[in-house]
Amino acid sequence: MMKFILIFGPQAVGKMTIGHELAKITELKLFHNHMSIEILHPFFGFGFETWRISDLLRREIFESFSGSDQYGLIFTYVWGFDLQEDWKFVNEICGIFESKGAEVYFVELEADLEERLARNSTPFRLKQKPTKRNLEQSKQNLLRSAEEHRFDTRTINSCLLKGGI
Repeated sequence: MMKFILIFGPQAVGKMTIGHELAKITELKLFHNHMSIEILHPFFGFGFETWRISDLLRREIFESFSGSDQYGLIFTYVWGFDLQEDWKFVNEICGIFESKGAEVYFVELEADLEERLARNSTPFRLKQKPTKRNLEQSKQNLLRSAEEHRFDTRTINSCLLKGGI
């Protein structure tokens, strides 16, 4: 049975790194969230078209992959629990895999802000995510989003999450 692992948490918490390590020791493939963003950013910046096309690309990959004979997929995502569109996206992508009989797993990562700021500029992160190489801009984005959004499940009734956490 195929596996779909959704690793979520705030920016620079280690989602891609954990996914990378998990992919090394299993037959799971890693599709980290920046893989689609990095393709589009040179053409559209961080504008509407990048997010629109990234969403389409991700869904097509999920549809194709979920119908394949692969063992499973790891996807990383910054899930804003205060954003209805994020809930909708997560339910839709999990539904794609569930409709094909896959097992869906949720993995939440946490780290305090100081640790995340330190991780924001690690060589591995910067190699994999060119859009993070403007360190000041990346830092300000991380700080701003930490102020504006909720990225953890501590105050959410876990029964709201399909599959539990």
